[in-house]
Order: sequence, then C-alpha cells, then structure tokens
Amino acid sequence: MQAVFETAFDIVYLITVITLGIVMLKNSRGKKQYILFGIMAVVLGCGDAFHLVPRAIALCTTGLADYTVALGIGKLITSITMTIFYLLLYYVWRQRYQIKEQKNITSIVWFLSIARIILCLFPQNEWTSAAPSLAWGIYRNIPFALLGLVIVIFFYRSARQNADKSFANLWLTIVISFACYLPVVLFAEIYPLVGILMIPKTCAYVWTVLIGYLALKGENK
Repeated sequence: MQAVFETAFDIVYLITVITLGIVMLKNSRGKKQYILFGIMAVVLGCGDAFHLVPRAIALCTTGLADYTVALGIGKLITSITMTIFYLLLYYVWRQRYQIKEQKNITSIVWFLSIARIILCLFPQNEWTSAAPSLAWGIYRNIPFALLGLVIVIFFYRSARQNADKSFANLWLTIVISFACYLPVVLFAEIYPLVGILMIPKTCAYVWTVLIGYLALKGENK
C-alpha cells in the first residue's frame, strides 16, 4: 500500500511542478520574475527526481535497503538543488518588488547558500551510508534554515507593504515546508513515522509553485 500511494503521489508531484515550471517559462513574455520562477520550479522537480525516482523503484521492487547508495546520492543532489531553489526565490523577490542595491543582503543570501552547498559536499555527511551522520545533518541545515528564514521575512514584509494579494501567502508556504522538513532531519531515523511530514512539505512546495503560476496567469489575462 505504501509503495502504491507514495509512488503515485511522487509522480503527480514531479509532473505537476515540472509542467508548471515549463508553462511559466513559455508564457513569461519576457518577465524576469516569472522566468526565474519557471526555472525555480523545473530545478525543484528535476532535483527531487534524483531522490524520488530511486525511492519509488526501491519501494516497488526489493526495498529501500538495496538502494542505499542511489538514495543517498539522490538526497545529496536534492539538497543542493533545494538550495538553488531558494536562491532563485530570493531573486524572484528582488524582481517582483523592484529591490535595488542592498548588496549586504545579497551577500548574506549567497554566503548562506554557498555554506549550505559546501557543507553538503563534506564526506562526513555519509550520504551513501545506511546510517548517515545526524550531527552533519544538523550542521548542513543550519545555513539552509537561516536562508529560509531570510526569504520568509522578505516576502512577508514586501507582500504586506505592497498589498500584494497574489503573493500574500508565499511566506507561509516556506514556513510550512521547513516546519515539516526539520523534524524529519532530526527524528526520522529514530521515529520513522515522522517521515510522513514529507507529504505536507511536498504539498507546500507545490503551493509555492502554484502561487507563481496563478500570478502569471492573472497578469497575462
């Protein structure tokens, strides 16, 4: 039952975000914020596919234990593409609200993004191990969580200052995704059922992409 439900869910998710991303790129009409949003959605879907596809194969065949290496490499790639996802989202914010200058803020965002990616590349993460390091799972997610917090604050403030109804809840999608993701990082190895939080986390990302898609659709009308 888990194999059927999870595989179907993941397939729908990947097809949805990649398709919406391609549609945004196609219909962006040269608007940079939607070009970025489209790229962001495609990066999200393609990056997650490196982990979700091997997981689906594992669940439908001999089990997760036989795909430890493939799943670990997939998690590494997904961790990097998720960082790129938020970096692109930062530039969506700059484009949408016409943010000029503020080089210090940009430097902070880039520093957190690069720090996250570098920490992900350390061999101590033991990505291909059946029991990866919990400590390094925490280390690499510190700059990631700070990056998410920065993006949340930016979108929350700007949407309200500009009475931007289309993006009014984008900050909330990020809060939900992190609220579901961090417990999985900390407790999934001890309490496997915590892993079910990845479902609302995934739904939150779909919501994020839908916000961009619906805003573009509304503007193109």
